[in-house]
Amino acid sequence: MTFDFRIFSIMLAFMALVIAPAAEAQNRLGNSELNVPATLMAEAQQVKAGQNVTLAFVMEPKPTWHGYWENPGDAGIGMSFDWTLPAGVTAGKPKFQVPDTLLISGIMNYIYKGDYAVLVDLTLADDIRPGPLPITVKSEWLSCTDEICVPEQDELSITLQVVGKDAPVVLDKRFNGFRAALPRPLGSEASFAVTDNLFRLSVPLPANVEIDSPYFFILEDGVVDYAAPQKFTRDGDRLILETDARGDGFDAINGILKIGDHTGFLISAVKGDVAMTGLPLAGDGQKTESNGSLLFLALGGALLGGLLLNLMPCVFPILSLKAISLAKAGGSEAVVRRDALAYTAGVVLVATALGAVLLGLRASGAAVGWAFQLQDPRIIFVLLALVTAIGLNLAGLFELPNVNFGNKLTGKDGAAGSFWTGALAAFVATPCTGPFMAAALGATIVLPPVAALVIFAGLGVGLALPFLLIAFVPAIRSRLPKPGPWLDSFRKIMAVPMFLTSIGLIWLLGRQIGTDALGLSLVFLLTVSLILWWFGGGQMKGLSRGALTSAAMVAAVLGGIIALPGEEAMNSQKLAHSSAATLPSEPFSESRLSELRASGQPVFAYFTADWCITCKANEAAAIQRTETAEAFEAAKVAVLMGDWTRPDPVISRFLEEHGRAGVPLYLYYAPGEEPVILPQILTVATLVDLVDKSV
Repeated sequence: MTFDFRIFSIMLAFMALVIAPAAEAQNRLGNSELNVPATLMAEAQQVKAGQNVTLAFVMEPKPTWHGYWENPGDAGIGMSFDWTLPAGVTAGKPKFQVPDTLLISGIMNYIYKGDYAVLVDLTLADDIRPGPLPITVKSEWLSCTDEICVPEQDELSITLQVVGKDAPVVLDKRFNGFRAALPRPLGSEASFAVTDNLFRLSVPLPANVEIDSPYFFILEDGVVDYAAPQKFTRDGDRLILETDARGDGFDAINGILKIGDHTGFLISAVKGDVAMTGLPLAGDGQKTESNGSLLFLALGGALLGGLLLNLMPCVFPILSLKAISLAKAGGSEAVVRRDALAYTAGVVLVATALGAVLLGLRASGAAVGWAFQLQDPRIIFVLLALVTAIGLNLAGLFELPNVNFGNKLTGKDGAAGSFWTGALAAFVATPCTGPFMAAALGATIVLPPVAALVIFAGLGVGLALPFLLIAFVPAIRSRLPKPGPWLDSFRKIMAVPMFLTSIGLIWLLGRQIGTDALGLSLVFLLTVSLILWWFGGGQMKGLSRGALTSAAMVAAVLGGIIALPGEEAMNSQKLAHSSAATLPSEPFSESRLSELRASGQPVFAYFTADWCITCKANEAAAIQRTETAEAFEAAKVAVLMGDWTRPDPVISRFLEEHGRAGVPLYLYYAPGEEPVILPQILTVATLVDLVDKSV
């Protein structure tokens, strides 16, 4: 006689109901008496009418204990929630993190082995008035070890504060880590079939996605034999699963496809024909081969993308510094090669360091992407001081003998100047995104850290490649002009793009923080100019004013940073910008996107940042144009705009889900169809034709 594990689950649930009163008495002793204690947290203590707030049930199992996923498998009980909410507040469906498996004596359990969190979104009605908002929920769950199970429950409460629409809201950064363990939406529908007592699932998954020990957690009970082995094959861009079936009573199923530690995709599948094709998934060998191919393609994209960055306007001002260095070196092979290698070292080191910081922040749970440092106005302010000082130096207001320009160069000083020029070029190049870069940087999301750092280093090599070619290809080097009187005039001309960059940075600060920043920036520039003018005057008289000048510059920069306006100014700026656009848009949110798609309305979603030159160029040339606005209005296209000028974890996660490490990203959702990812360089014709085809 075969033991039916479904009967075991029913018996266990019945026992839980019988024992519940005793468990309730136990809970009166306090949360610390529970084996899997729960803590209720809110992402923000301040909430606003008409918006959402996320709550987290943070579960912290004691050693040897575990909790269960919403479908516990062969045995166990999922978590339940009984809410007591004020009028106008509704609770959404709980979101569970990617679970683990536990097989004991042929019984498969879907569990959480360590600390985990269950997230629930609360939606507030538009007419909720400011004031306290008490939230209470009675929750029940099952806590188990490998030997025993104990049903537990607790009544948790939290009081939030409803504030006005203009009030600041502080988010709890721990929620970034909670969300990082949630399965990501796959974005494409899978198909499944049950034939000859076999269950097969075909999942559209690009071949370059890294997979480590995959497992499919099905949400619906009675479809598969939980304890049966799961066999996977890869057939191009599809992953196919085969396991033993238990029943065939569903036309659609849902679940989580786990592809790594705490990493997975939400799967929705409908009935269809599924054949077991392709090659068996071969653990580490398959992963290594996939990683190797992805690394090769991504490295090529990084090299080409870095090379094309030399043509972008955001990098050109810094390249003018290198042009002066090359012109001064003339045809000297030794000097040109030395400076080119030093410049390359500076570019590669900074690009790799920025990549390492980015990977470290992601590993800590922060939702950040490429060019994250330019989301901080303080970094922009320091960069403004540096670029302005370089421009005044090029214009001849003062001299710095220890960098590339000056009449006391030594071999060591020249190489050091080239190194720091390369470092500055890499730092300034980060907001630029050109062809080939999006896919290359997106690959760093799924590649191992060491391979991802190789991609960032490849980007730096591509950026430095023109100067390496000049240094090591004699035919190119021979065409370099010889030093002469023209060099001083050329140097002064190169001050112009530096000053233009300063103007651009002032504009960016104004966009980020508001008009107060414009006045502050102008006062700061005047202060910097006066300090450097005083320093240059001392040089002409043979006076040493270096120490005082350095102290004054540091004081000016620190004072300016302290005086920068805060988050409130940033929030007001966002509202002001969106209201004056040729193509009106709504702020992006995944809930609004889902609502528009459910209503059958076409949607154009674009993600931008004020420091992204490519983004601004596309907006001026294609998006914010009358022709585009008229075509979108005629087709009733809803427009959602994700502003990533300042850090936004929601946008960061959405970009990552679509294989992007930064902006721009352009998506078009035709009614009932999968989104189309548009090119990074847009034209009016691209957008208008896309709308015309979907009408």
